[in-house]
Amino acid sequence: YNTSLTRTIPTALSVARNNLAATSIGNYALFGGGYNRDATAYDVVDAYNTSLTKTIPTALSVARRKLAATSVGNYALFGGGSGNGYRATVDAYNTSLTRTTITDLSVARWELTATSVGNYALFGGGRISEGLFNYVYYNTVDAYDASLTRTNPTVLSEAKNSIAATSVGNYALFGGGMGSGSYATVDAYDASLTRTNPTALSTSTSRALSISVGNYAVFIINGSDMITDVYNQSLTKTSSKDANRGWHDRGGATTVGNYAL
Repeated sequence: YNTSLTRTIPTALSVARNNLAATSIGNYALFGGGYNRDATAYDVVDAYNTSLTKTIPTALSVARRKLAATSVGNYALFGGGSGNGYRATVDAYNTSLTRTTITDLSVARWELTATSVGNYALFGGGRISEGLFNYVYYNTVDAYDASLTRTNPTVLSEAKNSIAATSVGNYALFGGGMGSGSYATVDAYDASLTRTNPTALSTSTSRALSISVGNYAVFIINGSDMITDVYNQSLTKTSSKDANRGWHDRGGATTVGNYAL
């Protein structure tokens, strides 16, 4: 979709897959990792430039699914995931799509979430499995600066996976998720990586969509009603409910121009 919301269909991804991760850097949108119905993980990365021409840069250093991606400075980062074991690996692509492999995450895990604020890319939460229905959830946050140096700020207030994350103003927000239950907590990190906890989401959720548009961070919550929680740059929350729309699951969201889709 362009900034007038006209839709075109560019060249397809090089391989059909789910549970991949996407981010942007310079003149490129990147889609990396994922797996197929046979649970075969992929290392492939597809890159689209501003003319929607697709190229295939160097693959991820390890095939994996349910990884997370975000950008900081001149780098797009793909971190964590699972493929022949849980991964702490982080691959960085620069604006020329040259790949380097940087310091690992502090904990190997999948179903983590990533977003950016100021000079930092943040990877938060996640889980591993130690047997059938025996899950270990993490509240770990790994932060990489624009020089790709890793630090570990204050952990999330709860250990959980499948968190919704986005940024607004001087804050990166991690909301909802699932651990031993579903959570409504929102953790906000400022550009100095100081954590605060603004008003929680309207209801516990393990499958929220999150996106930023203009001066707002938006969380759309799955349920019998569609609840939208909106945080402004001061982290003040407003909410709305649409009883005629609900039960979306595993959607995706991004922005173009003045629109969030």
